[in-house]
Amino acid sequence: MKARILAAGAAVALTLSALAACSSSSPGATTTPTGTDKPYAGTTLTYWATNQAATLDADTAILQPELDKFEQQTGIHVNLQVVGWSDITNNTLQAAVAGQGPDVVNIGNTNATTLQATGAFLPFDAAALDAIGGQSKFLASAWSTAGPAGQDPTSVPLYSQVYGLFCNNALFSAANLTPPTTWEDLVADAKAITDSSTGTWGIVAPAGTQNVSMHIQYIFANQNGGSPFLTDGTPNFDTPENVAAVSRYVSLMTDGYMNPSDAQYNNGVQATNDFATGKAGMYMAQVSNVAALQTAGMDPTQYTIVPIPAPAASPASGKTVGSFIAGTNMSIFSYTQHKDAALAFVNFMTSPTEQEILNKAYGTLSPVSGVPADAFSQYPDMASAWQSILQNNSIPMALVSTVSAYQTNVGNGVIALFAQAATGSPVSDADIQTMLDQAQQKMTS
Repeated sequence: MKARILAAGAAVALTLSALAACSSSSPGATTTPTGTDKPYAGTTLTYWATNQAATLDADTAILQPELDKFEQQTGIHVNLQVVGWSDITNNTLQAAVAGQGPDVVNIGNTNATTLQATGAFLPFDAAALDAIGGQSKFLASAWSTAGPAGQDPTSVPLYSQVYGLFCNNALFSAANLTPPTTWEDLVADAKAITDSSTGTWGIVAPAGTQNVSMHIQYIFANQNGGSPFLTDGTPNFDTPENVAAVSRYVSLMTDGYMNPSDAQYNNGVQATNDFATGKAGMYMAQVSNVAALQTAGMDPTQYTIVPIPAPAASPASGKTVGSFIAGTNMSIFSYTQHKDAALAFVNFMTSPTEQEILNKAYGTLSPVSGVPADAFSQYPDMASAWQSILQNNSIPMALVSTVSAYQTNVGNGVIALFAQAATGSPVSDADIQTMLDQAQQKMTS
């Protein structure tokens, strides 16, 4: 029976110095008996898994058989507790402060650097990496989400997600179009498809959502050859590259290719349903949207996946950027008394066999080299497209500890500009500059 973690309630206000002080205990090592092929038999690990499926119960149904398999192989019992995304970060921070909680935890990979800075997690140094099969087992693009360069990371990739551009085949065919390869192509396609008299729009977006607004701004800024942060992690929002990124996104509405109602779409369901019902020709969304579209009645043969295109004039460094690498990583708390058993569990979960099973069940992409995109095995072109985006068109989210604040401040700012555009008011570069200036001031105040 799955135990559910109680909601953390109010946000946890913590300083990194306090976290580090409260999590300074050295990692425990499991005693290794001799003369057995199950040296850690009888050990119990507690594992906080993130909610990857439609429900917590569905996660348990997917994971428990694999954890039973692990116990049969090793004698290590895993106490599974599935935690909703709204609670996982606060619960993890509370465990870091208290010095007690699970042995192993899933984290959103955009929080990898933030959580690493607490000092509460086991570093995957050379010995730990060797215990899980080495860094080389992971795709280089996915590995880049593990933590800051030049440091031993405190998480390893488990499930990967990327953004792609979904193109409605019927609408593209009717307009005699092919999927775009440049931003200019995308705009021309959106213009050709848009017919407000029939309620058909060139592109749809959940323009009222904080996370997607930040994600797209980040992707576009990097396509422009810029970034919201300097190399030392200092916020650097008010640059021409960042202004142009927001302008490009919001212009889809101000130029009339996006339904003004999209400004009120505060979750992915509304945009997904519009795309699935033929109300929009294109949709920038993550790989998990494949399952959501199927639920909404749209078969994968009805659309094509391509990388989100960059402007033709993008610098060489930005031309191939089509996504950041989203997804889920695994970490081991430094206070665990079962370090070696925990490493064995991470090795199991990131093994090619388990990766194929789990990523197929979740409709995600494996960060492990050589593991096929089996979630899309019936659709080889789609599988190839997603794998190519992950390997060739994706960059890590900024490896800084203030990503959550960036999402809040810039994400909300982009939402406000979409709301302004939805009323028919123009959105100038000066408006965008002001928003980014204010967002940056909030980051540094």
